Amino acid sequence: MKRLLITGANGQLGNEFRQIARWNKDYIFFFTDVTEQKNCHTDYLDITDKDAVYNYVRSNDIDVIVNCAAYTNVEAAEDNLDLAKKLNTDAPEILAKVIKSVDGLLIHISTDYVFGKEPYNKPCKEDQEGTPTGVYGFTKLNGETNIINSGCKYVIVRTSWLYSEFCKNFFKTMVDLIASKDELKVVFDQVGTPTYAFDLASAIMYIIYEPVQGIYNYSNEGVCSWYDFTCAIRDVMMKYRDYGKIANIIPCHSDEFPSKVTRPSYSVLDKTKIKETYDLRIPHWYDSLENCAHYYFEDYITIEG
Repeated sequence: MKRLLITGANGQLGNEFRQIARWNKDYIFFFTDVTEQKNCHTDYLDITDKDAVYNYVRSNDIDVIVNCAAYTNVEAAEDNLDLAKKLNTDAPEILAKVIKSVDGLLIHISTDYVFGKEPYNKPCKEDQEGTPTGVYGFTKLNGETNIINSGCKYVIVRTSWLYSEFCKNFFKTMVDLIASKDELKVVFDQVGTPTYAFDLASAIMYIIYEPVQGIYNYSNEGVCSWYDFTCAIRDVMMKYRDYGKIANIIPCHSDEFPSKVTRPSYSVLDKTKIKETYDLRIPHWYDSLENCAHYYFEDYITIEG
């Protein structure tokens, strides 16, 4: 029975693995983070500490590391290069070297932000040159490179626009703003695809069963702007609550929100490789949004240790 280490276990993706662990008894799950989470057990593990990672992996006979941990605040990363580099570039190298020492597998979560500097008008493929626009994207791309150069067994999964029932994310923020504001401006000139974290976690479980080394793209199917996504969130949330008056959602340009980093204007990911390699059927983003909203509003999701 494989033993899986989930780092960043108290984030969105990590919490979805907690849900999977409740019913999937084919694997033994170990959940680690540097923060505590109410009502569930989390082992403390600083993935920037090589000795600590080595000792944890050895003492628990870990076969697979799924690295869900990262510095993901795109804006703040511009002022926190050292911390972003430590978590997004250096830590993946540590995980890679440690898992190599036990002949295990590293599954590492990366991002669509490795693209963006060059204007694209067709979905990004895995072998496309990375062109990040800011610290976050650069540090994540360098983390990928470190993993590949380590010589470990690896699968890197790039994803985009992650959301879930858990933690702070775009879906939950928009639900609150739509319900409380009179007017809400959302950009329409950034186009990509939302990814429901549970779908991503489920896809990773397929990968673990029979891994094929390489870089893969994963998001839900379809394409939308942030404005389109927000309108869809409004429509879905109205099925579960009578909010009365809700915000008028207005499309706007990105330059109406000054930012330290240029965000990708088109970061749709081509998922052909992962679908063909693992025979995956990926849900459309709107269908997955409805699933997420169902669990979120009906309070079916629990976290337990």
